Amino acid sequence: MIDGLTILLTALGLGFFAVGSLGLVRFPDTASRLHALTKADNLGLGLVALGVALQAPGVVEVIKLVLVWALALFSAGVAAQLIGRVAARRP
Repeated sequence: MIDGLTILLTALGLGFFAVGSLGLVRFPDTASRLHALTKADNLGLGLVALGVALQAPGVVEVIKLVLVWALALFSAGVAAQLIGRVAARRP
């Protein structure tokens, strides 16, 4: 049961990664590309981390996965802001 849930969550996470990457390539402007990439990839990473956490042997590993996801959420937001500001200044 847990193995099936792990596979499902990981597959969903990888699907969100694929959709976010496709949005990065297909969307026309910087703002929509950033939106697709940060939203889809953050959700994808969360689903993958949740799937892997189900297989973790202890609480320490789960906490590490949550910290990795939290740092990725924070850094993606900061990076998107910086890229968006630079893109807004360009003529």
